[in-house]
Amino acid sequence: MTDVVRAGQTPVSAVVSDEAVTVAARATLAEAARLLVEAEVGLVVVGEPGGRPTGVVSERDIVHAVADGRNPATTRVDEVAHTGLAWCDATATVTEVAGEMMNHWVRHLLVEEDGRFLGVVSARDLLGVYVSADQADDGTG
Repeated sequence: MTDVVRAGQTPVSAVVSDEAVTVAARATLAEAARLLVEAEVGLVVVGEPGGRPTGVVSERDIVHAVADGRNPATTRVDEVAHTGLAWCDATATVTEVAGEMMNHWVRHLLVEEDGRFLGVVSARDLLGVYVSADQADDGTG
């Protein structure tokens, strides 16, 4: 189990997703959903590529909007985007970031390094760290 414990000390910068999938605020929910499917991710960042995010939209947000009767072909992303963004620093450990996700009841956190947007880390990214360490510890990895 020592590998699993050490895995929790891994800096989140080592597991942050390569490039965040970005959508314009004026895009429709249908366009955002298409991006989620194409990129196989659970969250899109609202804003300009390379810029500071202004919001996020998750799969769950799109499902809630549709369940509320909104038309995804005409509803704009900025109408449902969350703007109270949850952030972590790139130097935070996997364990610290997992705790922040639990505190905020979210599955994704935006990661910044020296005040610059670095990317998105998901709960799945964090689980991968622990599973890899557990498999290494029991000899299956």
